[in-house]
Amino acid sequence: SAGSETMEQREGPAVTAVTQLLHILSEYGWYIFFSCVACYFVLQRIGSMMRLKSRQQPQASEAELEPSLIVRRQEAMDAARHRMQQELDAQAAKYKEKQKEIEEEKRREKIQAWENLQEGKSTRKKTITDPEPESNTTRPTKPKSDKKPLRGGFNPLTGDGGGSCLWRPGHRGPSSGA
Repeated sequence: SAGSETMEQREGPAVTAVTQLLHILSEYGWYIFFSCVACYFVLQRIGSMMRLKSRQQPQASEAELEPSLIVRRQEAMDAARHRMQQELDAQAAKYKEKQKEIEEEKRREKIQAWENLQEGKSTRKKTITDPEPESNTTRPTKPKSDKKPLRGGFNPLTGDGGGSCLWRPGHRGPSSGA
């Protein structure tokens, strides 16, 4: 019996520590797990930012050491800007030319319509600038359709013409028992 007491005393603190650890894990296990996952993602993010910074620092120091690199980059940017401006100017010139052609065509059509009107010929296409105003004519009314009405004038909101079934709303007011 004395030997068994010494074994319990030896294992007592270890067993107690394991029991307490298991108790803590059972109470706060999910919190610990999610905290570890959050720490992992934060550390990954910080590591990627540090790597990115370490890549940018040598490039900045190289640029400080080589002014010719800065000049070449600036010249390349200026050339690209100049090329883009030339393309934009060419597109603007094409657009202006197209607009002039459209205006010239409209002017020709107006002149042709005026000449036809002076000669007494009819114009197929009415233009906006015709001297003949249509304000004194009345507009034609909308022709009635030849469709038959549904079920002889049935209107579900009024209850007319629906057949034998008829719903009427109940009487308003207090109900009397008699």
